[in-house]
Amino acid sequence: MANPSGNRPPSRVLKTLDRIISKAGVGSRTDARSWIGAGRVSVNGKIIQSPDHWIDPRRDKIAVDGSPLEAARKRYLLLYKPRGYLTTYRDPQGRPTVYDLLGNVKEFVGQVGRLDLESSGLLLLTNDTQFAEALTNPQYHVPKTYLVKAAGFLSDERLERLRSGVELSDGKTRPATVARLRDSEKYTTIEITITEGRNRQVRRMLEAVDSRVVKLVRTRIGGLTLESLQIGKWRDLTKAEVSQLQKTLRPHTAKRRLR
Repeated sequence: MANPSGNRPPSRVLKTLDRIISKAGVGSRTDARSWIGAGRVSVNGKIIQSPDHWIDPRRDKIAVDGSPLEAARKRYLLLYKPRGYLTTYRDPQGRPTVYDLLGNVKEFVGQVGRLDLESSGLLLLTNDTQFAEALTNPQYHVPKTYLVKAAGFLSDERLERLRSGVELSDGKTRPATVARLRDSEKYTTIEITITEGRNRQVRRMLEAVDSRVVKLVRTRIGGLTLESLQIGKWRDLTKAEVSQLQKTLRPHTAKRRLR
């Protein structure tokens, strides 16, 4: 592919200017492209207005509004997302987003995975991009637990199908842990734990067994829970919690390197 910026071709160490700025945690990639286009960003003292300009982060000096680009301090947030909030930075239609709930958080933090508009529960946000990419990478098998109210009575046979894996448009799901909590003729409440992060996966799994999600709450990611956190509120992860999540990734990292 041709390099749109016209400067040197990419290599392993080179990154585009917009990506370097967003990874510093000072703004989204959309923000970075806007700043670059407005002439607010310089590289080695020269204004660059192409977001696709290739950068060697080891050598090139980047400045925004004349100030050297410095990585923001790492933030790891746990938010209890309410229903009716979008998991996105901005919405063209002006609907509320999870960022409306973050108040005085100065650092730009990105979502680690998503919860759709009608879902609620545990959402992680961070400006540690490597950490976020690892947690959402399906190779790492990070468990995510959901409390689901499903339409209709789910027989043991249908629950077993969920446990074994169901066929979706993008392939069969991995085995899941499923527990029946309560049921009636109209609804079945289950707890389901999956180790993937496909788009709307739990909803699609329920549809695959001829049901649908009436209510969905994500209650756990790895060892993190919503305990003591009110809906719509957030808190910083403790160092111990961050360390524990990182430890859950290490065995899979080691296995991948051995291949």
